[in-house]
Amino acid sequence: MHRVAITGLGVICALGKNTKEFWNALQQGRVGIGPITAIDRSCLRFQNGAEVRDYNPTDYFQPKQADLMDRFAQFAVIAAKEAVKDAGLELTPEICSSTAVITGACVGGQSSEDQGFYDIYRSNRNRVHPMTIPKTMANAGASLICMELGITGPAFTISTACSSAAHAVGLGYSMVASGAAPVALVGGSEAPFSLGLLKAWEALRVVSPGTCRPFSKDRSGMILGEGGALLVLEPLEIAKARGAQIYGEVAGFGMSSDACHITHPSSDGAAAAMQRALSNAGVAPEQVGYINAHGTGTEVNDSTETAAIRKVFGAHADKLAISSTKSMHGHTLGAAGALEAAAAVLALRNGVLPPTANYTTPDPACDLDVIPNEARKAQVDCCVSNSFAFGGLNAALVFKSA
Repeated sequence: MHRVAITGLGVICALGKNTKEFWNALQQGRVGIGPITAIDRSCLRFQNGAEVRDYNPTDYFQPKQADLMDRFAQFAVIAAKEAVKDAGLELTPEICSSTAVITGACVGGQSSEDQGFYDIYRSNRNRVHPMTIPKTMANAGASLICMELGITGPAFTISTACSSAAHAVGLGYSMVASGAAPVALVGGSEAPFSLGLLKAWEALRVVSPGTCRPFSKDRSGMILGEGGALLVLEPLEIAKARGAQIYGEVAGFGMSSDACHITHPSSDGAAAAMQRALSNAGVAPEQVGYINAHGTGTEVNDSTETAAIRKVFGAHADKLAISSTKSMHGHTLGAAGALEAAAAVLALRNGVLPPTANYTTPDPACDLDVIPNEARKAQVDCCVSNSFAFGGLNAALVFKSA
């Protein structure tokens, strides 16, 4: 089995259009949440989202090319190209033929699908965009990454709601560790700001009318976000041999199913995922110094996650630093696990733990050190990143510093 290094990162989200901007915003505690501009929000109960501001597809793609790609797939390609460049990876024919591409997407091309429904049912048109099907399919991101980079190895997409990208990272880690793939390009992307999907989220009554305040007593719900993040994974010994920069290691991966409720989380299921990740990594709970929490800002999720952390870490939970970066970049659904993996790895590398922004009032049901509002300098050698999903599908990743 190989140790697995992270050698490249690519990010685009509400906090920035590349990894450097993303990290600068995280350590400044800057919030990327604001009024939704993608649609007319007058018919929505909530008004705010975490959009990629001032995004112009033609800054990255030819107009005809952009027209054939939904926004979520564009984000996937942009992040993938940055990650590969960042890794200094030479995509030789041999590497391209065996590299794995694994992406996560929860809702896929919703903007394209919504436009098609609008054309038919509202505008009474007799046809939709001829590429509506390939634009809406959840695997469009993975497929277009392969086409853009010439990768012909194993490629697929995972859709496990809000754990999608974390599952993608975990499975890519497993493939590289086992030798099934010499390189894996893993992560996820999402673009949920279409009217139909926002009305569906409105119906669930879990979106905040204001902002996202994870673990705060006055939290009022999640805030939706968009973006994408991809990571390059390769065997540690090969990365060292070629002189690659190493952000850190993926050291363990754990999964579980709550088998409980379609929307209500279970602390037992969340705890099981973390325990399995630690066991897979060969890491004792006391070795973990930081957790990038799932931390959606809903009343049930945050208290349930707190209970799960206490089940796994016992008395050590009081010594853990914990934060939810969703307070800044929003809940990016199927991309969340990848964005938060990037945040966790950058925290280890730079010795700065990002804060839980917008925090106001302690909640006895969330009695953990949640790094309120300001980033904290701390040298941590091992951390966990949690992703929990509707349907009770959980994923936890363990990262070690380089």
